[in-house]
Formats: sequence, structure tokens, C-alpha cells
Amino acid sequence: MGRFPQSKGERGSLKWVQLLVNECPALINSSLHNACVLSHNARISWLSPIRADKFAEYRDQAFLDLLGIRLTRRPLDTFWPNRGPQWDALARIDSGEVFLVESKAHISEVLSPGTKASSKSKMLIDKSLKEVQSYLGIHPTVDWSKVFYQYTNRLAHLYLLRELNDVPAFLVFLYFVGDREMHGPSTPDEWKSATQVVRGVLGLREGHKLSRFVLDVFIDVAQIEKAVTIEKKE
Repeated sequence: MGRFPQSKGERGSLKWVQLLVNECPALINSSLHNACVLSHNARISWLSPIRADKFAEYRDQAFLDLLGIRLTRRPLDTFWPNRGPQWDALARIDSGEVFLVESKAHISEVLSPGTKASSKSKMLIDKSLKEVQSYLGIHPTVDWSKVFYQYTNRLAHLYLLRELNDVPAFLVFLYFVGDREMHGPSTPDEWKSATQVVRGVLGLREGHKLSRFVLDVFIDVAQIEKAVTIEKKE
């Protein structure tokens, strides 16, 4: 449970994240090094989606196990029910930092619906989301279970790892630029405008307590295509 093999991505974010991680990880590694101010010796190891692992994606306890994380202070099952976020990519550094990745290729992917959890599960979700909102100083009248829920549940898991368990985690929103087939944004600024709307609706102020650990990374798909082409020639 918690491991979900994927078919080879033929389009959209599934395609690009698989190519990025397996064929040209240096493209995203350099962005993460700069965003986190990591040492030049820090080696980022990608654990999913890996071709030899059937491009599997992970969620629930399985994603923690894959990253080698033990939540000793606040266990996952006391914070979030089963069927939690399914991560598009996961990575770690030998020094302990971990990266939880959510990827997007077009703006409509940002418009996630509210939770469809059962009433019992929703009670725990609501409780935890309100806890995160309180920590960030956000008025409780904003219902994080109903608006941009994919963003809020990912942020909640960052809070679980960082604040409640002292795990040096980073939440990475990976935005692909120039995906014409999916009619995606052609510039990072288009993505930035969309993410500003998301944060505004959710009441997230610039420089909130978790903002240093939320990384927006923009990668042009043309760079991926070029890197893959060069790799094949070699």
C-alpha cells in the first residue's frame, strides 16, 4: 500500500517529471541547490519516479519509508488519514534534507477540487488544516479543505515534517514552462501570477513561517528535450 507504479508518461507533467528525474536530473538539481543554498558537495538522490521502479509514485507511510523518515514526535496517522498526497517525485540528500515534489504543466492543474474524504477522515483533515492555519496566522474562516486543496494538503505535510518532527524537508512546486501540447504557460511570470492568486485566496502572506521551505522551481521543457537529445546521441 502506498506505492503506485505509473505508465510511461506520454504528455504533460507526468511525461516531463519522469524525463527530468531519469534523464536529466542536473536541470532540477541546480535549481534546488540555488534555492536552498546547498553546498556544492550536496548530492541529491532521486528516489521516485524511477524507471527501474516502474516510475512508481508514493504516498502515506510508503513515502516516508522511501525517504528513510521516522516521525518520532507526531506520527503520520495522528495527523492525516490514509489516501494522503501522492507525490510526483521524491528526493533526499545524505545530510538529511528531503524534497517533496508536486509538478504542473498547465494552469488548470492548479485548480484542484476540495477533499472527497469520508466524514471520519475529513474530521482529522479539518483538524490538521486548522492547526496549520493557526500556526501560519491565517483566519479560520478560510476553509482549506474546499479551496486549492492540493496546495493546502501538501503544505500541511511540510508542516508535519518540518515543524512537528524537525525533519529538514522542502516542498517543491515544479512548474514546467513551454508545454505547447498542454497549452501551458510560456513564461515563469505566467506561473507566478497564478500562484499569487492561490496564495492570496488561501490567506498566505509573503514570508509566512513555512515560506523558506516552499520552493517554486520553473523548468522550460525545451531544456529537457535538448538534454534528452544530447543524452541519446552520446
